[in-house]
Amino acid sequence: MNTQRVCLVIPPSPFLLNERVFMSLGVLKVAAVVKECYPVDVLDLSGIANCEEVICEYLAGKNPSAIGLTVTTPQLPVVVKIVAAIRKKGPGVRIILGGPHITLTHASFCREEKNRQGGRATRAFRELEGLADVLVAGDGEKAIFEALGPNPPKVINADDPASPLFLKNKELDCLPWPDRELVDVGSYRYTIDGERALSVVSQLGCPFGCGFCGGRYSASFNRARSRSVRSVLSEVEYLYRQYGMRGVMFYDDELNINHDLIVGLMTGLIGLQRQLGTELRLRGFVRASCFNEEQARLMYQAGFRWILVGFESGSDEMLLNMNKGATVEDNMRCIEIAHAHDLKVKALMSLGHPGESPDSAEITRDWLLQVQPDDLDVAIITVYPGTDYYDESVPSSPGIWVYTCKAGDRLYSREIDYGQIADFYKGDPNDGYQAHVFTDFLSSPEIVSWRDQIEREVRAKLGISFPTSAPAGRFEHRSGQNGLSGSVLRSS
Repeated sequence: MNTQRVCLVIPPSPFLLNERVFMSLGVLKVAAVVKECYPVDVLDLSGIANCEEVICEYLAGKNPSAIGLTVTTPQLPVVVKIVAAIRKKGPGVRIILGGPHITLTHASFCREEKNRQGGRATRAFRELEGLADVLVAGDGEKAIFEALGPNPPKVINADDPASPLFLKNKELDCLPWPDRELVDVGSYRYTIDGERALSVVSQLGCPFGCGFCGGRYSASFNRARSRSVRSVLSEVEYLYRQYGMRGVMFYDDELNINHDLIVGLMTGLIGLQRQLGTELRLRGFVRASCFNEEQARLMYQAGFRWILVGFESGSDEMLLNMNKGATVEDNMRCIEIAHAHDLKVKALMSLGHPGESPDSAEITRDWLLQVQPDDLDVAIITVYPGTDYYDESVPSSPGIWVYTCKAGDRLYSREIDYGQIADFYKGDPNDGYQAHVFTDFLSSPEIVSWRDQIEREVRAKLGISFPTSAPAGRFEHRSGQNGLSGSVLRSS
């Protein structure tokens, strides 16, 4: 085994109501393969407010040769601060960045480069190059070894299906599961119908073309790749035997984009529970336009009691403008089928699409009151790198970009420094959202006002309570301990 120590970091997500809900499986998958060749530390900073102090304390006691961080777009501001702390306290440490933000920004950059139209994606990617020693776009399980090797390239493109670094279906089965022993599993709290739960990913990617969704030009995100049913069942059984977990959140983009696959998985889960002599409680995301009676029946028998569905809007016009590939009729049928099979539905909605207006907002509110979901989330659209709303926008005026959908309706977005600003992402549903988009019919403040109004009114009339938050805490070094505690640092 190589004696050089590698540290993998899960950055904080201060924009979430509760950071210790779902652990970062991507980091733990990379850790599971790296530890076969290198000593590995995993520094889990989820829910840690003073993360820079923790990084500095770690570097004072350890001497890693490389530190790798995963980055989503809203995590970038805190990652910028973490990187600055590493540069100060560990100037010789190689910094590797990967994850969704790197992958999506790289895909947008490649598209601009191909079209010879360098723009904001090019600028954003150049800034990322200046932030780290190595950037990994796409799958990290193989690419990490190239990043850790001698004289690695500045950018490793594992997002190219022609690359040997891009994972195929069979490789998803062969690779080890996320190494959950490298985080404090007990500190993560999520329940499904009263049963403690952990998350599992059975398939990657979504082939549909929603304009607000990231990765439409990234193979890692727009190609559906699936593990075998046997592999998924083995991991679920492991979680039950190792941790006593009777709850599983399937964190796939959409569980039912392949009908045969979901039928096989549900049938296998039913059989597994008979074999174990127990019942599981399950939850996951489904696509409304693909949902049907057979899926609902089998999902309930397998232990599903909740499904989450990205309905997005109650307006057919908005669904068309966002290229959702579903209609209001599809969405209504989905809820009807789910409720007929005793499945509760969390409706995932969004405001701020091209042409969004007071009328379309009212239609969405009225639709929710009509179909009566069991829970809801109303978000405000952000033009992330890697989305059509970002990649296909053109400059409109200084600092303003405009996306025009096929019907001619427009969405305007303000230039965002993603390395400094994270208030565009979600927020406290009681009062905490910001909008950096507007349309010809709604200003940014009006979009926020409509979002808040819909959330409050629908929750009040349907008797749905607001979610509670768990604010981030400070990590305090415990005197008498040698180094950081296991709630933050675990080593292979």
